[in-house]
Amino acid sequence: MKYGFYGAESKAVKPIHAGYEKIADQRDLYLLLCDCWCVETCAPRLRGEWSFENKTVGQCSITSFLIQDIFGGEVYGVPLENGGFHCYNVVGQSKFDLTSEQFGGKTLPYDDQHPQSREEHFADEEKKARYLLLKKKLSEKLKENN
Repeated sequence: MKYGFYGAESKAVKPIHAGYEKIADQRDLYLLLCDCWCVETCAPRLRGEWSFENKTVGQCSITSFLIQDIFGGEVYGVPLENGGFHCYNVVGQSKFDLTSEQFGGKTLPYDDQHPQSREEHFADEEKKARYLLLKKKLSEKLKENN
């Protein structure tokens, strides 16, 4: 299968935390998340842009911190014109962005210069609620696949 996210060709990473053993690697997680991302998990300011054809819109930070829960590693941000950051993951020698497709093939400068803090992101209660919803949806999806 051909994956469209940045870093899909990176060395496969394996889950390091309990409860996620059924996830083979970041490509497998991407497929699972395609069934979990929804307008309710999308950032409110981007919900008008979200669609079933572009499910990754507005999902970056909550997805990146969920990836960190599963695989460990670090979350970094790419500065955006609006002053915010687009989040992605670095796990060992693998760098990937499961939500990069929202940029329509544009390659972002993934330079690992802007570490992102879970505490800072989740100080926003709305964002934390979306993260918890995505985590719950993934957990339910993993139970379905028994």
